[in-house]
Amino acid sequence: MRMKAIVPNSGITHLTFFSGRQGVRHRHLKIRVLREYEEAVKEKDLSRALRYLREDSSIGKSDLSPIDREWQVLDTCLNADDLRLVGSAYAFLKDKGLLPNFARYNAIVLEGPRDVTPTVLKYSTGLDVTKLSPKKWGLSGTSSFLLATSFAGVTFLLNQGIDIRPNIAAVLGLAMLDAILLGGSCLAQISSFWPPYKRRICVHEAGHLLVAYLMGCPIRGVILDPIVAMQMGIQGQAGTQFWDEKLENELAVGQLSGTTFDRYCMVLFAGIAAEALIYGEAEGGENDENLFRSISILLEPPLSMAQMSNQARWSLLQSYNLLKWHKHAHRAAVKAIENGCSLSMVIKKIEEAMSLKK
Repeated sequence: MRMKAIVPNSGITHLTFFSGRQGVRHRHLKIRVLREYEEAVKEKDLSRALRYLREDSSIGKSDLSPIDREWQVLDTCLNADDLRLVGSAYAFLKDKGLLPNFARYNAIVLEGPRDVTPTVLKYSTGLDVTKLSPKKWGLSGTSSFLLATSFAGVTFLLNQGIDIRPNIAAVLGLAMLDAILLGGSCLAQISSFWPPYKRRICVHEAGHLLVAYLMGCPIRGVILDPIVAMQMGIQGQAGTQFWDEKLENELAVGQLSGTTFDRYCMVLFAGIAAEALIYGEAEGGENDENLFRSISILLEPPLSMAQMSNQARWSLLQSYNLLKWHKHAHRAAVKAIENGCSLSMVIKKIEEAMSLKK
C-alpha cells in the first residue's frame, strides 16, 4: 500500500510514506543521501554534492528535501578544479527545470550590423567611444575623486605643520611595487571599502555574470576581494570566473569558430557594457581588454588592429543591448552580489527577476 499526503503551507510540497519494510528502507536511504549532500555542500566538494544529487534523483522524487537545497550545489563550484563538473552542475539544474534562462541566448541571435564604427556605437548607445574605454588612474570618476582626496589630505597635513614630503617617495615606491608585483591588489583592496567604488565593482561583475549565464557559460564564482582574486590568478581586481566548453574544446584542436569567439568576447566586454549602461561611462575592464587582445593574436590568422577594434565594439554593443533588455535581472544580480549573497542565491534572483518580467 502507498499513500501520498499533501501538507498545505508547510514549505515542503509533499510527504510520501511507504508501508512495509521496503518503504522504511527507501525513506531512510533518502535521508542518508540528503545528509551526505548537505555535508558535501558544507565542505565545498562539488563532485560529492553532484553525485548525491544524482543518487537522490535516481531514488525518486525529492520529497524530503526542499527544492532550495538543490540550488546550493552551485555554491561548491568555486572550489572545483574540474570545470567540466561545474558544467555538469548547471546541466543537472537545467534538466530539473530550475534554470530556464540558462543558455537562453546561446545561439547569439542578436540584432544590428556586424561592422560597428564609433559612429554606429554612439548612435546605438548614446555614448562616445571614449566613454566605453577603461580609465587610467586619476582620469575620471572614482579615480579622480580618490586622487583629489589624497591631494587635499596632503595639503591639510602640510598646513598643520606636519611635513610628510620626505615619505612621499617611499609611498610612491610602494605603490609602484604594488602595481608591478601585485597588479595593484593592495590599492584595489583599500579602494573596495569605499561604497561607491564597491558598488561599481558589483555592477561590473554582475554584467559579466548575467551575460555569461544567458549565453550558456557556467559560472564558477564571483570574487570581490582583490587579494583573493590575485591568489586565484586575477591580479589587482575582482573577477567573475566562467567556463565555455566549446571554447576549451576548439582551442584544444587549434580551431576557433566565429560564434564561439563572439560569445567569449561578449562575456569579456559585459563588465564594461554594464558600467556604461548604469553610469554612462566605464572605468574598469582593463584586464578584460588585455584578455581580448591576447586571444585575438592567437587566432589563425591573427586579427589586425582594425579588426580587433571592430570586434571589441561589436561585442560591447551586443552585451550592452542584452543587459539593457534584461536590466531588471542585472539590477537583481547587482543587489544580490552587493549584499554578499552566495552564487546560488545570485542565480536564483536572476531567474526570479526574469520570470516576473514575462
